Amino acid sequence: MADVLVYALVPLALFVVAGVLLAGFLNFARGGSPQTSQKLMRWRVLMQFVALVVIMLAIWAIRG
Repeated sequence: MADVLVYALVPLALFVVAGVLLAGFLNFARGGSPQTSQKLMRWRVLMQFVALVVIMLAIWAIRG
């Protein structure tokens, strides 16, 4: 289980956070809608929380 977390879920979670962040940058650079910017910011914060939980589970699984 630790291998799946470390080698699959942690990189996936980080990739998703980076993707949402990049989408926010692109929206800002294009002068996009402020509502879209807010939505992307909320998604980024949520995805960062999910990534943090996945990382903590990976650490717990490695030690256990």
